[in-house]
Amino acid sequence: MKSDKIQFRVRYGETDQMGFVYYGNYAQYFEMGRTEWLRKLGITYKKMEEDGIMLPVMNLNINYLKPAKYDDLLTLKTILPKLPSAKIEFSYEVYNEEGELLTTAKTTLVFVNMKTNKPTRAPEYVLKKLREISA
Repeated sequence: MKSDKIQFRVRYGETDQMGFVYYGNYAQYFEMGRTEWLRKLGITYKKMEEDGIMLPVMNLNINYLKPAKYDDLLTLKTILPKLPSAKIEFSYEVYNEEGELLTTAKTTLVFVNMKTNKPTRAPEYVLKKLREISA
């Protein structure tokens, strides 16, 4: 399926006392990756929320292989392994400037109808865009 890459530099406030990226910050990095990936397709959380759909995370699994450090330029690869239904899954890979794989992760998010607060199928316009890139 489709993947996308973004780059960003580790800020001082994102590190712990050891100078490594604090583990809790990775969830924010992954959010940046998936929102930018969707934005490049013309899909935004804002539009989905205006349409009454929210997309909360229901699962996050992270494997820390090597630490990222202050001022590292990181490349985050975001991958959509399959078309969504009521859930959408993303995989992530974080690399440093030397191309070393530092972290891998997966998230599962669920499409939720904001009126009923219940899971719902992915909006048709989202599925249409995703089908276009997987064809």
